[in-house]
Amino acid sequence: MATPEAERPRGPSILFVEDEEGISDPFCSALRRASFEPVVARTVAEALEQLQSEPPDLVLLDLALPDGDGRDVAREIRKAGETPIIMLTARGTEADRVIGLEIGADDYVVKPFSSAEVIARIRAVLRRSGGEGSPPDLEARLELGPLAVDQRSRRVTLAGEPLELTRKEYDLLALLARNAGTVVSREQIMAEVWDPNWWGPTKTLDVHVSALRRKLGDDPNDPRFLHTVRGVGLRCATAAELEGR
Repeated sequence: MATPEAERPRGPSILFVEDEEGISDPFCSALRRASFEPVVARTVAEALEQLQSEPPDLVLLDLALPDGDGRDVAREIRKAGETPIIMLTARGTEADRVIGLEIGADDYVVKPFSSAEVIARIRAVLRRSGGEGSPPDLEARLELGPLAVDQRSRRVTLAGEPLELTRKEYDLLALLARNAGTVVSREQIMAEVWDPNWWGPTKTLDVHVSALRRKLGDDPNDPRFLHTVRGVGLRCATAAELEGR
């Protein structure tokens, strides 16, 4: 016997911001078949209203909208919190991809796309944003001199004061802090913080490192916490190194 609709467990909610019905309608059907709960917004205004009234688990975001640019929606999402964003757009240049990721997108898919590919990317982003795959013996609290990273609450303090970090900034800092004293390659960082199948430039990493240094009060010419190892990657200072600073 089929499970009554009202009794079926709700899947993750997806806000699909797309003005072309020829794209949104068939893709929403594919999302429902994959056990997601899609809601469509066709304008920037509708998207912002939906985000306020019923925040989704993930946003699929087109950039070219009738009343504005989807990147404005992405900025508003990032001001409000850490809802995952996948940008779906016909703008496929390297510059567009980098800008989208710098704004805070978790992934970037160029039209035309296959439903199967995007659904796989949705699942991967939701796994990463939900913290799945963390080792069971993950140390709950990392203390590096005045810097403390609480991996259970995802909170960071510096000299007892909370730091306001984006999700990617936190993920980057936590990865480096867990490996304090060890150089973590750029490739490993991109795979673990962004996408295991990452391709193309890693400029977005440099942008996030610069933002983290500003928030940590790190001088890039003489950093306390985050050290660049040219041609290789990044290294976070150990607690012992920070004692003398």
